[in-house]
Amino acid sequence: MPTDALINVNGESVQALEILLLTTIMMLLPSLIIMMTSFTRYVVVFSFLRSAMGTQQTPPNMVLVGMALILTLFTMSPTLSAINEEAFQPYQEEEITQEEFFDRAQVPLKRFMIRWTRLEGLELYCNMSGTPLPETEEEAQNLPLTVIIPAFITSELKQAFFIGFLLYIPFMLIDMVVASTLMSMGMVMLPPSMISTPFKLLLFILLDGWQLLFSTLARGFGLG
Repeated sequence: MPTDALINVNGESVQALEILLLTTIMMLLPSLIIMMTSFTRYVVVFSFLRSAMGTQQTPPNMVLVGMALILTLFTMSPTLSAINEEAFQPYQEEEITQEEFFDRAQVPLKRFMIRWTRLEGLELYCNMSGTPLPETEEEAQNLPLTVIIPAFITSELKQAFFIGFLLYIPFMLIDMVVASTLMSMGMVMLPPSMISTPFKLLLFILLDGWQLLFSTLARGFGLG
């Protein structure tokens, strides 16, 4: 077989592998966004808020996911900028290989996840995987993603559930006051949620709840 044909065959093989790799990354991208960014905390807190207010499907799921995505882009902008400067631009200028691109792109993501990962969660997954527990944050960045990601998502779920618990308290108090008032008036057949829901909405509006919640969640990641 001529040399040119070998080069063409090899070139086609490499191109096919790159397309396959790109397709796989695109398929995993939603999961990566959920597991490696602040998206999980936002969307879980929003779901708790909707449940606490008793508004059923308002706002709809699409709106909650959209708000979570926008806040995630806002929160992750320093990390995305670091990935662009340290990995994407050198790769685009052909200064580094594809493998080096993925290695460099992991560093800002690991830095972000480790910063917001609880020590007990990191210790748990290090023990389960047989990996030595790092003593400093710099050493923790050398841990594999298979250890960092589950530790990070566990910490995020715990924090999101704690925020959801705090959100439930004022709305639960309104439910209790309305229920006790209706019972004292002998109106036991009237659903308390029918009376309490407008008061919950009024309280949320008067407190400018969305802006307060968004700013609090963003500051929870060190912004502002």
